[in-house]
Amino acid sequence: MKTTILSVAAVLGMTFLTACNDFLDEQKPQGTVDNELLKDPQYVDNLIIPAYAIWISAEDINSSFSMWNYDVRSDDAYKGGNGTEDGDVFHALEVSQGIMTTAWNISDMWQRLYNCISRANAALALLDNVDEATYPQKEQRMAEMRFLRGHGHFLLKQLYKKIPFAIDENMAPEEYNNLKNTTYTNDEGWQIIADDFKFAFDHLPAHQDDKGRPTRAAAAAYLAKTYLYKAYRQDNEATHEVTSISMEDLAKVVEYTEPSIMMEGGYDLETDFHNNFRPEPQYENGVESIWAMQYSFNDGTKNGNCNWSFGLIVPNIPGVTDGGCDFYKPSQNLVNAFRTDNDGHPYIGTFNDKDYDMSLDYADPRLFLTVGIPGLPYEFNRNYIMDKTAVWSRSNGLYGYYVTLKHNVDPDCEYLVKGGWWGSPMNHIVLRYADVLLMRAEALIQLGSGIPEAMNIINRIRNRAKSSMGMISDYEQLYGVHIAVEPYNGSYSQEEAFKLLQHERRVELALESDRFFDLVRWGEAARVLNKYYAEEASKCAIYSGASFTANKNEYLPIPFAQISASNGNYTQNIGGW
Repeated sequence: MKTTILSVAAVLGMTFLTACNDFLDEQKPQGTVDNELLKDPQYVDNLIIPAYAIWISAEDINSSFSMWNYDVRSDDAYKGGNGTEDGDVFHALEVSQGIMTTAWNISDMWQRLYNCISRANAALALLDNVDEATYPQKEQRMAEMRFLRGHGHFLLKQLYKKIPFAIDENMAPEEYNNLKNTTYTNDEGWQIIADDFKFAFDHLPAHQDDKGRPTRAAAAAYLAKTYLYKAYRQDNEATHEVTSISMEDLAKVVEYTEPSIMMEGGYDLETDFHNNFRPEPQYENGVESIWAMQYSFNDGTKNGNCNWSFGLIVPNIPGVTDGGCDFYKPSQNLVNAFRTDNDGHPYIGTFNDKDYDMSLDYADPRLFLTVGIPGLPYEFNRNYIMDKTAVWSRSNGLYGYYVTLKHNVDPDCEYLVKGGWWGSPMNHIVLRYADVLLMRAEALIQLGSGIPEAMNIINRIRNRAKSSMGMISDYEQLYGVHIAVEPYNGSYSQEEAFKLLQHERRVELALESDRFFDLVRWGEAARVLNKYYAEEASKCAIYSGASFTANKNEYLPIPFAQISASNGNYTQNIGGW
């Protein structure tokens, strides 16, 4: 290859060879190569462990595998930081203007995710040659690697839609250059991802001693999520519009969210919503955490195996978190979504253009566990009362004064660690049980026949929110807030139930990076976001020129570097990129 730019195909092939050669170099005696070592089960973990480790080692605060950097496109969050030039490529995503195929954040995530996939494929290629008689865990380990491969492809498809699939682990390096990103329809692409998770579901155990390894329930949850995305068909090559909703795919969502599957693995809702976002060891890998990226503290390394991916989200508290960058700030629109009437029900389908006023309005308690608000303690520590100063907004109010809480920890606790950035050992939960319940409820509503069960699920989550007062039990008395959340009563039409489901997903999963992708799969991104831009322009000036273009901004463009190096095998996403 004459060019120095490598397509993802070449990267995948070279990464596999590098992994195998590095492995052999470590094992071969006196410089000789013995390929039989690749079949020796005692060495299998030498490639399996790196396939897990890359999800931590290749993590990057500037384009996190948690996807928070890419959720700034939603109505949940402002980019934040010091201003529009601070992370300017994400400012372009936030306002849906000036997005370049050459921007580093478009290319960076693509390449790193395919590098993760290549690690899983390298391990699978080795496992293919291992004798199950001498390595009884063969199928289970293959299931784990296919789960990781499915995870990588899932994130890529959420972001770029039109992607090549690296699903033949035994493909020769030169054959990778023949991969195309148009081989499969959108629907077929989702099915390829589902096939990896189905293999994982069929071969994984109900429990794993190593918490970072996926279980059967984790595979079921990811199968359900894949089929939920697949159900909203976007197979018109000229648009990103939802052309139909597949009842067959929705039935699969119901099948793989069956309560017995989750009960077998011991999964349930936490008694308190906030327990999902605490760094203390007793809260890590709790009953609601189905699969999480595992981080550690005081494990013998300099700063532990800390989670640095949220390092840019920490506010800049003088003398405490000096260097905090204050990104991913909750939007006023999100805060308003938590408003309730005094009966504890949200304002849905009614005229409601009033911004939340803490001294007057009722709010769902999840607001105070999700969003840091001026006048209240930051991370529930009364030594740090938030206010409308530069301490809580590096942009001096350009992005408002709200602060995200789910990703941060108490600045006085031992779990806040200063390295190159701020980090903590708090896990990143990829799949949690509340999301599984809401996926099931959504499928039941869209099927039309399961609305009563779906409303029971939504009410179960709202009742959990009602009891999640451990950290905020004195907020009404000390800070004058008004808290109310109640389940729904009566019967609802399919349309009404779906609106309640959409609201519940938003407030339950707020700032967990699902919102933008939910809007895209529902086919509502352009409508919702252009309305959001218009309403927010007077509160956040950066939106004065924002405009979301339907059939373009739903997905990122295929990176210019990948198009250029693909030997003509990649086709750009629609939208005039």
